[in-house]
Order: sequence, then structure tokens, then C-alpha cells
Amino acid sequence: MTERKGTSAPPAHGRPNGRAPDALRPVRLERGAARYAEGSCLAVFGETQVLCTVSVEDGVPGWKKGRGEGWITAEYAMLPRATHTRSPREREKPQGRTQEIQRLIGRSVRAMLDSFAFGEYTLKVDCDVLQADGGTRTAAITGASVAVVDAFAWMLGTGRVPATPVRRMIAAVSVGLVDGVACADLEYSEDVRAEVDMNLVMSSEGRFVEVQGTGEHGTFDRSQLDQLLTIGTSAIADLQREQQRVLALPLP
Repeated sequence: MTERKGTSAPPAHGRPNGRAPDALRPVRLERGAARYAEGSCLAVFGETQVLCTVSVEDGVPGWKKGRGEGWITAEYAMLPRATHTRSPREREKPQGRTQEIQRLIGRSVRAMLDSFAFGEYTLKVDCDVLQADGGTRTAAITGASVAVVDAFAWMLGTGRVPATPVRRMIAAVSVGLVDGVACADLEYSEDVRAEVDMNLVMSSEGRFVEVQGTGEHGTFDRSQLDQLLTIGTSAIADLQREQQRVLALPLP
């Protein structure tokens, strides 16, 4: 588990649990959380819990057949009682927010590879939110990256690939302006009143995969954007160190 205390002085309004503006919530990445999946990780960011599993299936979508290449795709769902009130299951076509998030997760985990030349296999990443308290998509990306590493390790161990195609880790964090202060890893009580909300996805090489920023209840200037990028980059570095730590341990 990692919990960075932060180096900035707390903002005047204070943060939940007394966190400094640049501090992460307590983070736990639990590998092997789903017994039957080829790769899995339970990502816990404070009270947010996302179960990330990876299933390896023979074959690829029709548009990739015959190329000798594989594919990685992602799905995201929130359990009915992941929030304070029950939300209905999306049994038919996923809603707009769900589609947006699962496409983001898919793009993020595909950025772990330089090539899909690992044979005609499809890795299906499922991110199911067990409990939501803000930052579900960023927790999903961070946990899914660990699960993808383990899925390819399983493929290597079973002779399906000669070497893992993973070239870099990917992690993500939410940042935002809350009462004018740049804060990292927003929980729900902060997220709903943030003037600016942003999601950052970065590689272990220090390069951005995606930056999603929106003025929810206000606007922001260049200096504030720089502050958000700075604290987000630092928080992601902490998350990547935690990924490396858990991946160095034997699977349970």
C-alpha cells in the first residue's frame, strides 16, 4: 500500500482526512484478486474499489483476422450498489459515460505495447466498480495495467507467446481545482464541487497517454494547468512505484 503524505501545505478549506493537496488517498493494488482470470488486480484508492480482470481468448475481431496480430479491448461497469443509491444495470447498449470510460481504458492499456504481433489472441479487460468514491476510471486504468502484465505472463508461461509484448506500465490519476487549489486524486465530495476536473494517464517513461480536462464550474489559466500537470505527474510516479512493487512480489 502506498500513501504519499504530500509536500504542500493543506488548503484553507481542508481536504477529507487532512490530506495535503498533492497527496494520494491510501492505494492498494491486489494482484490475483480473481482466481480464474488470466490476470487480475483489485485497485483500491481510498473508498473506491475496482476489480480489474483480463481474459485471454483465442481469435481476434474480424477486421484483424489473418494478420497474426492480437488485440486488447476493455469494458467498464458499475455495480448497482457501488454508490449511495442503486443504479440500474446497463443490460443493453452501454450509456454514453460508460462507453467513454471503457474506450479510455482500452486506449490506455493498448499504450503498454509497441506492437500487437503476439498472435491472434484477444485480451478482454473488464473493470467492475465495486464501490465508487471518485476516480473510478483512473483506478481502473492503474489496476488494469497490472492485470495485463500478469495476463501476458500467463501467456508466456503457457507457451502462447515467446516473450511478453509489454514495454511500459500505464497509470492514471484525477486532479482538479477545488476552491481554487490544485488537488490530486479527488474523492467524490471534492469531485462534485471542483471548478476544474482533469484525468491524466501517463506511461512509466514519463510520457502522456491522455489528458482530459474540463472547466466544470469555472475556467482555468495556464499557470493553473501547469499546477495540475505537476501534481498529477508526481502522483502518477507514486502509483507507478506501487505497480512496480506489487509486480515484483510472487502472485498469491
